[in-house]
Amino acid sequence: MPDYNNRTIVLHELIGLNVQVVKSRDKYLKGIKGKVVNETKNTLVIRTAAKTIIVPKMNSTFRFSYGKKRFVVDGVEINFRPYERIEKSYKFYKRRRE
Repeated sequence: MPDYNNRTIVLHELIGLNVQVVKSRDKYLKGIKGKVVNETKNTLVIRTAAKTIIVPKMNSTFRFSYGKKRFVVDGVEINFRPYERIEKSYKFYKRRRE
């Protein structure tokens, strides 16, 4: 089981985590809550209680939940393909506080 913390969240797998869109340019996406079921370079696919919604990463801010831990992540920090995130998000990893 990965050790998620505020610094390493940008490097870990996001699929399976609970998520809430806390800020978005699209006012209809703000406040959406659900579980991340898929991820592409530019989007997160979130399954809510009612439907599945595709949310762009670039113009959004997300709150991920892992157990009782909560992490706020700007979409720019994770706007990479999942398998590229470890390499490319390292600059954001170094900026984030624990």
